[in-house]
Amino acid sequence: MAEYADLVHAYESGIGVDGSSMPGVDPGSNLAAALPVWALAGGAVTAYSRATDRFRVAAGLDPLGEVPDPGRITAAFSSERLFRAGGAAPDVFAPLSGFFAAADGWIRTHANYPHHRTRLLTALGLPPGTSRADFTKRVAALPASEIEDRAHDHGAIAVRVRTEHEWADSPQGRATAAGPLVAIEPRADRVRADRAANESRFAPTSLQPLRGVRVVDLTRVIAGPVATRALALLGAEVLRIDPPGMPEIEWQFRDTCQGKRSTLLDIRTEWPLFRDLLENADVIISGYRPGALLRAGVDAGQIGPGIVYGRVSAWGEHGPWGDRRGFDSIVQAASGISLIEGAQGDSRSESPVGALPAQALDHASGYLLAAGVIDALVARAHDDTGRDVRVALARTASWLLAAPGRTPDHAPATAPDACYAVTHDSITTAGPALSAYPDFRWPAPQYGADTADWTVRPAGS
Repeated sequence: MAEYADLVHAYESGIGVDGSSMPGVDPGSNLAAALPVWALAGGAVTAYSRATDRFRVAAGLDPLGEVPDPGRITAAFSSERLFRAGGAAPDVFAPLSGFFAAADGWIRTHANYPHHRTRLLTALGLPPGTSRADFTKRVAALPASEIEDRAHDHGAIAVRVRTEHEWADSPQGRATAAGPLVAIEPRADRVRADRAANESRFAPTSLQPLRGVRVVDLTRVIAGPVATRALALLGAEVLRIDPPGMPEIEWQFRDTCQGKRSTLLDIRTEWPLFRDLLENADVIISGYRPGALLRAGVDAGQIGPGIVYGRVSAWGEHGPWGDRRGFDSIVQAASGISLIEGAQGDSRSESPVGALPAQALDHASGYLLAAGVIDALVARAHDDTGRDVRVALARTASWLLAAPGRTPDHAPATAPDACYAVTHDSITTAGPALSAYPDFRWPAPQYGADTADWTVRPAGS
């Protein structure tokens, strides 16, 4: 078996720079951009597919050797453009989410969740019912850096739009660009004593090689849910846990929770139940900020032997921004991607800012995290050792910024082909990125409707 340094290197080297290894790539596709987004998307899904084949081989099964379908991949990465609930498209961004002109530049905010909107308004000294127009006026009166600092101090989300060179030269930019694209680290404190007891429920098949693997899903939004959905597609038993009183954005949940079960559980007050789930799990995936589980009362010593602990964060776990909140759109703005994808004019011009044609940092990071977790499970079968697996949106962004193959004069991004969508009842979503799977095992369940246990959802329900 290859050393893990080699496997991690393979994630970077396996992501092409022009998509030339993928048949049928159209540069005018729905991932058309100045930056090589297709190379990132195709490479991330390929990494996931190849890791799955490594697991199959380790389990005594034949690899599928799947050749990724560009149409499926680009549709999966642009899933919000295919999503329909009762025929209606979702409102992807709330009124106070987006680009706003500050006194000396531009900022980008994220206020899709009500608590983030409240914090953002508080940070700027505005009342709860502030309109977008009044918010815009307030932002225009303040320096961009001051808004960024105020937001951080209040737990809100807003960043100053930077050039790629500003970001690369900053302490936080240098920190987020360091290290591997997928960090996989063995944990000497997580060695299993009884392999047979833990693996007696495993029953891998060619299309469900992870059948019997139990995954505690502590993720929200896109990147983490994409990773756990990718594991569920392969047969893993994924139990998504959300805190009561903090509802998820419904369309987002339905777009990324296929093949999972969903429960509500306050891990701070119901620790015995949560501990029981952890003790009988193989994988934990967390999308909370670094240190959030520790603050909730879960420390590293309570993560059991053999556990693979996957984590996705915005800015990485180290460096000056390690404790900051962030989302794909925010990382794009801070890292220089927004200016590259915009008019690339002066920062005070009418519209210098833009965005990637999809939440590509989120989706790519999700598939890369799934790939790393699968490889960590393969390694555990050899040495009974649990591992930490980490990805960060900003690290994925740094790969994209460093990759050759920019096309500033590209054609406009087109809509994904509806032939790659699946519909259940009144909900339409993008289908799986892997062509061997025409659909997910089941559509997203009702939010929080399942029990907090390892009961497998019956087939066809």
